[in-house]
Amino acid sequence: MAGGVLAFPLTSFREDGGLDLDAYRRYLTAQVATSPGALFPACGTGEFSALDEDEYRAVVTAAVEIAGGRLPVVAGTGYGWAQALRFARIAEEAGADALLVLPHYLVAAPEDGLVEQLRRIADGTRLPLIAYQRGQVTFTPDGVRRIAGIPTVVGLKDGHSDLDRLQRLTLAAPEGFLFFNGAATAEIQARAYATVGVPAYSSAVHAFAPEIADAFFTALREGDDPAVTALLRDFYVPFVELRDRVPGYAVSLVKAAARMRGLPVGPVRAPLTDPGPEDLAVLEAVLDAGLKLAGAERPRTA
Repeated sequence: MAGGVLAFPLTSFREDGGLDLDAYRRYLTAQVATSPGALFPACGTGEFSALDEDEYRAVVTAAVEIAGGRLPVVAGTGYGWAQALRFARIAEEAGADALLVLPHYLVAAPEDGLVEQLRRIADGTRLPLIAYQRGQVTFTPDGVRRIAGIPTVVGLKDGHSDLDRLQRLTLAAPEGFLFFNGAATAEIQARAYATVGVPAYSSAVHAFAPEIADAFFTALREGDDPAVTALLRDFYVPFVELRDRVPGYAVSLVKAAARMRGLPVGPVRAPLTDPGPEDLAVLEAVLDAGLKLAGAERPRTA
């Protein structure tokens, strides 16, 4: 999966809030056509927590069908282990290749409980699991050794961006255990993560501008520092500054940018809110700057 951008597709909703499966399938087809390293449906960017079980089944099934075996499909799951297992079994039936275990709901927990949470999920599904440490989930080197000892736990996605801790985790893990940069707008820290042996990263930008995401990935892989710096300075940093204005913009802005590009994703679901006119104007300018750097442009409407 380090051979391409990891895509985290949005989930398409109608204006009345209902799931728009036909639109979602069209959107997924466009995402898969850009040849990402893997497809992660119904995860954070895909508003996993806003989906009921029937919607989740439809979303994951569509992703598997459209991927068509050309790339791995890693579905999100989460909440407490009992509910996570319900989603895990749906994903397994739908043909997903693996699961990303999102942080559990609400409560803080000791590491013994975090390990047991993963063990319980692993005991109930044959699918490989990738743990996601973010929010209230944080592992120590000993914890990583313990979760890596669970046969189907194959990796860890990191959203804390504590590189000192992450380096210790990578050194504690057995050979072949996977690590992913899961920071919000991960490209901002991609160079830093690579220095501690974690080159693979998720890209929310791919959900609305695969041209920008691919341009950055290629420049980073080829060591084109001027191109990396220009994309960071003129697109990624302004995007992150806008994202940080309002809670939930990590998803809301991504959907708004996708709509600007004519992608059929619809609005976000509550408790998220769509951006207002002032922030949309800023987003439009930032998006156009990024597309220009990537040698692309946004279609204009009359």
